[in-house]
Amino acid sequence: MTTALYDIPGPLAQRRHRLYGIIATAVIAGIVAWVVYLLFDTQQFTAAKWTPFEYKGIQEMLLRGLGNTLRAFAYAAVLSLALGAVLACGRLSVHAPVRWLATLVVEFFRAMPVLVMIFFVFVALKVQPLPALVTGLTLYNGSVLAEVFRTGVNSVERGQREAAYSLGMYKTQVMTYVLVPQALRAMLPTIISQLVVALKDTSLGFLITYEEFLHAGKLIASNLDYDLPFIPVVMIISPIYIGMCMLLSWFANWVAKRQRRSLKTEAVEVAPAEPGTLMPGAGAHP
Repeated sequence: MTTALYDIPGPLAQRRHRLYGIIATAVIAGIVAWVVYLLFDTQQFTAAKWTPFEYKGIQEMLLRGLGNTLRAFAYAAVLSLALGAVLACGRLSVHAPVRWLATLVVEFFRAMPVLVMIFFVFVALKVQPLPALVTGLTLYNGSVLAEVFRTGVNSVERGQREAAYSLGMYKTQVMTYVLVPQALRAMLPTIISQLVVALKDTSLGFLITYEEFLHAGKLIASNLDYDLPFIPVVMIISPIYIGMCMLLSWFANWVAKRQRRSLKTEAVEVAPAEPGTLMPGAGAHP
């Protein structure tokens, strides 16, 4: 038996794959054990290095930095989705000048490094740290999402579009009621992945003195009076970043499940055909 993508492995291949899995697991476990050994060897788990995090001032600084990170991400996420939708509409326009202009904007901001845009807005335009950070994240992630939206809409079967036009629907109606709902399922994982990128890129704000989560950690580490102060700070900040990214992924799965249960998207059961009453005149003989 085969699938559309690969041959189902036989007994020998299954044993080989199991061996590869065991070897990979052993290597990863060895790396983790080595890292833990180094942490213990450099005395990173001593009480003296973790007691400062019990101070209320340090906890408030971390919470304030986390709140600023979430604020910047919320602004950037909403504006990126809006900008991506606008640019995608421009890329899908039937008017050539609009399509060319949207393509130029998308390709330019996709090619520009995020940090360069943030610094340009902050230094050259003399904008405050939060708007500068949000502007850079919006321009980059919005241009990437524009391509995601355009590709998702174009991935819908051509017959769906033609059938909608044959019913007399306008282009806006076709896009809103036919193409976008079907494309959303295919686009959702990529959209969430790009939002995760935007969340992680908020850490670039510390380079322009925006007091986000990483900036708060840097301030705390620079005031701790012991060797390698950044390691305990990173061990606190990293799991929180990972947790926020996992929360976004969980939200994407939740939305996908709700879409599958939606009355607008789930298949409608059709009763099997049965003999019925003949139409008038259908049984008459000439």
